[in-house]
Amino acid sequence: MHLVLAASTGAAPATGDTNPRAFHSQPSVVLSTKEVEVAVTKLGAHMAPVTFFRDSEEPVRPYYISPWQDEKRVKMPAPVLVTLRGDFFCMPFGGNREEVAGEKHPPHGEIVGDAWNIVGTKKTGEVTTLTLGIDTKVRKGRVTKELSLVAGQNVVYSRNILEGFAGRVPLGHHATLAMPEKEGAVRIATSAFRFGMTCPALFSDPKQREYQSLLPGAKWTDLTKVPVAWKDAPDADLTRMPGRYGYADLIQLVNEAWEKTKGPAWTAATYPDAGYVWFSLKDAAVLNSTVFWMEYHGRHAHPWNGRNNCLGLEDVTALFGDGLAASAKENVLTREGVETAVALSAEKPTAVNYIQGVVKIPAGFENVKTLEFAPGEVTFISTTGKRVTAPVRHEFLKTGKL
Repeated sequence: MHLVLAASTGAAPATGDTNPRAFHSQPSVVLSTKEVEVAVTKLGAHMAPVTFFRDSEEPVRPYYISPWQDEKRVKMPAPVLVTLRGDFFCMPFGGNREEVAGEKHPPHGEIVGDAWNIVGTKKTGEVTTLTLGIDTKVRKGRVTKELSLVAGQNVVYSRNILEGFAGRVPLGHHATLAMPEKEGAVRIATSAFRFGMTCPALFSDPKQREYQSLLPGAKWTDLTKVPVAWKDAPDADLTRMPGRYGYADLIQLVNEAWEKTKGPAWTAATYPDAGYVWFSLKDAAVLNSTVFWMEYHGRHAHPWNGRNNCLGLEDVTALFGDGLAASAKENVLTREGVETAVALSAEKPTAVNYIQGVVKIPAGFENVKTLEFAPGEVTFISTTGKRVTAPVRHEFLKTGKL
């Protein structure tokens, strides 16, 4: 296992190169094993493309890459859109339209649009870790990102360490998956959640040629029964994606705690036609919610131009996508007893541990029903009774160690 810097030409990557090469227009550093190859952009540290099962006849690349990446460079409405792809860590998470105590953050924070430093790579036994860092200016501090791969696994372990920051802030991961065009082709499942809510504020603005379909501010407990905006229309089934062509919607699930579920909170996206499940694992004490960004050709302004089709499964502690001002004060979720910001201490670092991966599934798997956790492994049990077990060091979520 080694750190490589490679072009996206399909040629075998060269080792020992110290200059990032372009992946879909962005200079990127790559961490790889026999099973997995992870590209991370220097600008914003966005993780994609990621190839799982790269040593098989059917490798899997589950992450979304925005369609304008290989086009002529033009000015973007926000820095995050310059590289927009895959998974990236956000702080403060959300739009951040308002200034707070003299702080004016760009959407999802400066860390998603500014250049990161490549610190280096370290190999310890079966584990290789790529480390990147960034010093922030709007709220001064440092974020150190550690991405790790374990030989023999199709899993990416992420650890973001926040140092020197003081005050409350919404934060989280912005994992975004590519969607097929066929409606309902991907099946979604999650661990137990207290409730879900559609975004209470206007998410897609028709004045900006954006359109949404779900009823704002609705509260519910079943992903298959989410109210839509039109009177007497049937509820939306959010376990089948993509859905509602021509719309872009946002919801938030409040996850049950580790102590109640007896294990990590999880989200799974099953691609039956392609034969795999993408999954994420987290400690709900750190990231207590999951935001679904459902973008199915529903935005027509620049740079979307009606062509965007993706699903964000974003594990956060935040108030929807509203940003620092709304998340740090009393709001519709805090009144339900849900924290929407994390208290950071300048004296004590805060670590956010996160796991993403892919498992291959047999025909007839259909969708995930539940996950079982045993030491060093996870078993995915389907709605049709099929079982798939994969090596995953889920203990990392609590310990930060592999």
